[in-house]
Amino acid sequence: MIAAAMESKRLGLCHKSIFVVPNHLTEQTAAEFLRLYPAANILVTTKKDFETRNRKKFCARIATSDIDAVIIGHSQFERIPISMERQERLIREQINEITDGIREVKASHGERFTIKQLERTKKSLEVRLEKLQANGRKDDVVTFEELGVDMMFVDESDLYKNLFLYTKMRNVAGLSTADAQKSSDMFAKCRYLDEITGGRGIVFATGTPILNSMTEMYSIQRYLQYGRLQEMGMGQFDSWASRFGETTTALEIAPVLEVHGQIQREIR
Repeated sequence: MIAAAMESKRLGLCHKSIFVVPNHLTEQTAAEFLRLYPAANILVTTKKDFETRNRKKFCARIATSDIDAVIIGHSQFERIPISMERQERLIREQINEITDGIREVKASHGERFTIKQLERTKKSLEVRLEKLQANGRKDDVVTFEELGVDMMFVDESDLYKNLFLYTKMRNVAGLSTADAQKSSDMFAKCRYLDEITGGRGIVFATGTPILNSMTEMYSIQRYLQYGRLQEMGMGQFDSWASRFGETTTALEIAPVLEVHGQIQREIR
């Protein structure tokens, strides 16, 4: 990742990179960076930099400094906000997707449970949007778009696997619809970088990209190939799953001392 960042800058493919790494690895990453490129000009975050009184100043340093890269911990990265306008736009897109989904389920006389589930998700997004509009920006800090970053490397990217999605499928193992705030934040920032780089500004690094669920594969594609999914008509999970997966009924062996099996539907 370090070599890719520095060579990209040398070739004029990017100007400033951001490395998003686990909190305890910021200093180690910086040491590796300087071992490979001793003359590199890098900025490394510390816990103090993101205390309330220092955060605005530090973000301004990132934005105004002529540096090769900034190295930041996962939790600190989350505290750099995306602009309110972009947050609102993404939430509205999600609400519109679910509204279309509800309409489709009703038109096909789908199960009432599915409709209620989708309506519940839609309501929670509407509440989030209302809170965002009511609170506004909590402090006048520099936004992610203003940092001047045009390439992002995310280490241990599997920690962002729980990205919002909805599905009309029911009683199918391997479907995770959990939504983590840090994943939504990462998704918004990836969308911004895609816009300014033409889809060439994001690198995910992990030894375990798929852990528990087929939906994680779809989530990775949404982070890294959002535009391509839209072009192919697979912006929704169900259309993607119908093309690349199939629902099967199989005997699953439970991992217990007294081995026994159970019938379970799953998507693969």
